[in-house]
Amino acid sequence: MAAEIPPLVSMRGITKRFLGVKANDAIDFDVRPGEVHTLLGENGAGKSTLMNVLCGLYQPDGGNIEIEGELRRFRTPRDAITAGIGMVHQHFMLVPAQTVWENMVLGLDALPQVLPRKDIIRRIEEISERYALRVDPLAPVWQLSIGEQQRVALLKALYRQARILVLDEPTAVLIPQEIQSLFATIRQMRGEGHGIVFISHKLDEVLTVSDRISILRKGKKIGTFAAAGVTKEKLAEMMVGRQVFFNSAPPTTERGPVFLAVRDLVVRGERGNIAVQGISLELRQKEIFGLAGVAGNGQLELCEAMVGLRGSESGDVLVQGRAMGNASPRAFLDRGVAYIPEDRKGTGLVPSMNIRENVVLRKYWKKPFARGRWFIDWEVVAGHTGRLVERFGVITPGLGIPIRALSGGNLQKLMLARELSDNPKAIIAVQPTWGLDVGATEYVRERLLEQRDRGAAVFLVSEDLEELLALSDRLAVIHQGRIMGITEDPRALSEEDLGLLMAGTPLADVLRGREERGDAPLPGPLRDPGTFFAEDGAAQKKAFRAEGKEGRAPWA
Repeated sequence: MAAEIPPLVSMRGITKRFLGVKANDAIDFDVRPGEVHTLLGENGAGKSTLMNVLCGLYQPDGGNIEIEGELRRFRTPRDAITAGIGMVHQHFMLVPAQTVWENMVLGLDALPQVLPRKDIIRRIEEISERYALRVDPLAPVWQLSIGEQQRVALLKALYRQARILVLDEPTAVLIPQEIQSLFATIRQMRGEGHGIVFISHKLDEVLTVSDRISILRKGKKIGTFAAAGVTKEKLAEMMVGRQVFFNSAPPTTERGPVFLAVRDLVVRGERGNIAVQGISLELRQKEIFGLAGVAGNGQLELCEAMVGLRGSESGDVLVQGRAMGNASPRAFLDRGVAYIPEDRKGTGLVPSMNIRENVVLRKYWKKPFARGRWFIDWEVVAGHTGRLVERFGVITPGLGIPIRALSGGNLQKLMLARELSDNPKAIIAVQPTWGLDVGATEYVRERLLEQRDRGAAVFLVSEDLEELLALSDRLAVIHQGRIMGITEDPRALSEEDLGLLMAGTPLADVLRGREERGDAPLPGPLRDPGTFFAEDGAAQKKAFRAEGKEGRAPWA
């Protein structure tokens, strides 16, 4: 009888403590040759800690690791790389100013003084061709798209002959076509005997690509299951300990008047480039207007201009028909515009400040928080903060701790509590569920729907197409700072259609492709960007422009 092939990786009884708290509590986890083993869990469940132990970033307080049956101890990440472990992080660990081939060899041992550039490039091209990860070895990383950068990160692990690959949220920034290409590469690597650890919150993708699934909750392993035998509803319930609902939100039945409009807006990016190229949009009360696009196509600059954080070159933002020019963020706030930025710890919250200070950050000068001209009534602030923390379910040991100690889900809940507590009239929400588990994601989506139903205008910017199609009443697609099209019925679009638009395919070609495939015509067809203001056609747009010179819009 042939001996059983040992797992590529076997982690037994892994325990890791931080300040006395067990982030990993005696966890067993293994990866076999030729399988995709997915690691699932809420934010803070212990997934990242476990993988950081495997990759040599953390030293375990208990347990051991075996690689192909041999007991190993990784004191540094280099030890793990030498043992054949490669990790592709959600935020790619690449040097933007260097070329693809230079990034490949960074940190490698025993490199000659003069690098054999031709040999390195030839090796990159061989791996690229073998796994369909095509990329220009001579291109600087900063010139590559997000999808191409991910290919470089994968190539880097394969170049270093990794047999065990840890993929952390690998589809978070990819369009559907890139996701399918990535899955094809994963299947090929699995077929060649690689062991792959897949970490994702997207349960449909998990069930598509996985062989086995292990679930962590609060630092402990709940169990390991064959992917073929579970549903996403069951996985979500095991992750969070309760039932989670995945139904799409019903579209709004009655849209209100336009509250915020963007007219021919041109905005520069950080490098002086034109990031937003003449965009026009209108946000109506009682609706969620979604914006789809690959990261770095002008979404950030557009949203910052819409809330006064970034000036514009030309064009304007109008709030209730009033031209705001390059008004300050406080001016937008005073007119009822709330902002939920993508960067929670950099733009949205101040990590060194405590919870009370962060909650009152945008209104400490107003009554009842202000006491006279120079003082803050901290007793009032504490009472207000406590009520919000309870109402929004923020889990924290106290109101006086710095917010950097909170998990990602609790940070997002705290920011929602601050921004939504005053019942804003418009909400600009950028990636509001990015990096959150299914439970926290469900919570955030429910709060946005509540705001819409209350009468707010919600502008939802996301790279999660499932989220956009589930929540949006109208949907636009952005590419290289231009709007590619808009639909009044997002659910009539396929993810393939959206992916093509996100990649820059002209609207006419997308519609032609639908016709050739025999797809049903869109009931609310994608419209050319020039007709965004058209309920009654060009006449309304002309009137808007004419009235806009006076700082008033025709609906004001």
